[in-house]
Amino acid sequence: MKVCSLFSGIGGIDLAFQQAGFDIVCANECDIDAIKTYKTNFPNCNLIEGDIRNVNIDSIPDFDVLVAGFPCQPFSIGGKQKGFNDKRGNLFFEIARVLDKKRPPVVFLENVANLIDHDNGKTFLVIYNVLAQFGYCVKYKVMDSYEFGNIPQKRKRIFIVAFLDYKICNSFVFPDEIPCSKKLNDILDRTTKHDNIYYYSANSFYFEELQRILTDKNALYKIRDNGVTNHKYFICPTLTANMGTFPDRVPVVVDDYGIRKITPLECLALMGFPKEFTFKGISLNSAYKQCGNSVVVPVVYRIAKQIKIAMSCE
Repeated sequence: MKVCSLFSGIGGIDLAFQQAGFDIVCANECDIDAIKTYKTNFPNCNLIEGDIRNVNIDSIPDFDVLVAGFPCQPFSIGGKQKGFNDKRGNLFFEIARVLDKKRPPVVFLENVANLIDHDNGKTFLVIYNVLAQFGYCVKYKVMDSYEFGNIPQKRKRIFIVAFLDYKICNSFVFPDEIPCSKKLNDILDRTTKHDNIYYYSANSFYFEELQRILTDKNALYKIRDNGVTNHKYFICPTLTANMGTFPDRVPVVVDDYGIRKITPLECLALMGFPKEFTFKGISLNSAYKQCGNSVVVPVVYRIAKQIKIAMSCE
């Protein structure tokens, strides 16, 4: 089955569907650095670069599944929650523009869990009704990567899956919860000396506080507005895009060589990306931002497999 990806970012959703046996025939992204990362890891994909609002739908090849992790900041409890009043929130209607013209059999959407409660549920109702007016049968579920992806990161997201065929929709089921068997130290490398840019030195603002609090090599810690939290995290809190804007928002660990921020590649691993996935030609801050903006690949992969099973029952 052929996939068209919108708001592709660095390609987390695309990678998951590819792993599940789908063919990515078209993708679209406008962020310059995300485009660099996408092209590095998907060199043969037909990537349409630029604002989706300027894309001629006739230039998009035919496809079976539309996937989109449309901008979540307008609906996130970590943002101003302007919703459709935010120009980024209105980008959902670009998805509707493509659906109106193409009517693919399947739609897969991902966003922050708060989407379902935003504006007392009115925002989600608009999205649901748009899909319904195009003839789609809709299913949705809020899922946590720790419970559904075997990844030690708490990351709740809403996943919306819609089908034109009601029989197929009725046969589709979201994957069951699975116990998380991975621990932080299965993902974080505490025995290798990393680049000095990740380590806090004696001149760092938080150094003394970090030295006092960070004692457990099995845990992960966070710096918040009021300083270093005393709380130990054995499951990584949600990785956020503001890691790229505020460097001290990157989770902190103690390893064999000192106290440091986790690296962008460790962030990718905590999002379930394979080791061969990498960054090239972008800044460190941009790499952190891209990690926080992406999806947990194994969760999407499991949903994609369920879509495939439902489609095979057609």
